[in-house]
Amino acid sequence: MSKRDYYEVLGVDRGVNDRDLKKAYRRMAQKYHPDRNPGDAQAEANFKEAKEAYEILSDAQKRSAYDQFGHAGVDSSMGGGHGGGGPGGFGDIFGDVFSDIFGGARGGRQGGAYRGADLRYAMELTLEDAVAGTTTTIKIPTKVKCGVCNGSGAKKGTSAKTCETCHGHGQVRMQQGFFSVQQTCPTCHGQGKVITDPCGSCHGSGKVSQTKTLSVKVPAGVDTGDRIRLAGEGEAGEQGGPPGDLYVEMSVKRHPIFTREESHLYCEVPISFATAALGGELEVPTLTGKVSLKIPAETQSGKSFRMRGKGVKPVRGGPTGDLICKVMVETPVKLTGKQKELLREFDDSIHAGGKGHSPQAHSWLDGVKDFFESLKA
Repeated sequence: MSKRDYYEVLGVDRGVNDRDLKKAYRRMAQKYHPDRNPGDAQAEANFKEAKEAYEILSDAQKRSAYDQFGHAGVDSSMGGGHGGGGPGGFGDIFGDVFSDIFGGARGGRQGGAYRGADLRYAMELTLEDAVAGTTTTIKIPTKVKCGVCNGSGAKKGTSAKTCETCHGHGQVRMQQGFFSVQQTCPTCHGQGKVITDPCGSCHGSGKVSQTKTLSVKVPAGVDTGDRIRLAGEGEAGEQGGPPGDLYVEMSVKRHPIFTREESHLYCEVPISFATAALGGELEVPTLTGKVSLKIPAETQSGKSFRMRGKGVKPVRGGPTGDLICKVMVETPVKLTGKQKELLREFDDSIHAGGKGHSPQAHSWLDGVKDFFESLKA
């Protein structure tokens, strides 16, 4: 099944800037996050699709490649953090052309060595921790340099030999019709050397599996889609190459009271009919404690009140956002007979007072009346 256009997935134009791209991804991530859609396979697929699209378009180099060559220009870079393709892949045929874009085959070759793969870790945070910041530990299954052979892949006391097929270049030229193309050497798979006597511990790979425990300091103000880069904490390199990096991607859990949009927080506050009509004072929660909210008399349902500085301090700087409380008048339920009688008496007195007590209702009724009269004309 062919992939959808990444810009279409996120619902943005091709010229979208980084800020709007991030906002679009956050909307998609919050809408389709598995926590909000338990058991919904389609929502999970949409979440993964949006995440993949953002990972490509938020990276300047990958976005450039995607804009020029579509999915073919980036598919080879999505497999575990390696740039370029495998033997005979898209990245090999055009290796010289794409070396500047992807950093060379298999994560970048430096004098025969290859940089290790970048790793990604999805970290779930509560809204409180995302806003205040926190330090937590994570466990990462990864590949580290083999201590027995020191990452060479060869048995102790031996060494890899120069590949006889490519003579150490890692590439071979193939004639295809009128064209001469360069491909990864099928014998050494681009490494330029072959191991004839592999290490018994790593079986020639130069790397062994290990679970690392890392401490991650999450700065205050992060949001879904933000990433923390831990340099050198990715997979070990090959043939003495440097390790890759670890990218910890934030995903903020749904909060039972607040929703977040950029630096602002929003919540709905139920109030009684009497409080809405007569006014009053309520205690409302914030992420740092309770505060008092004054409700003026004759407040209508849906009215919003802004509490300055009670939102989020953005991780990249700027003023602290606000908390916007939207009051919703709650209709009483399970009334007693006496309460119903009192409400009927109250309703009769309101109607007797005319437009003065309910101007919106009378204005609406006048509009309906004019509408039907216009139909008769």
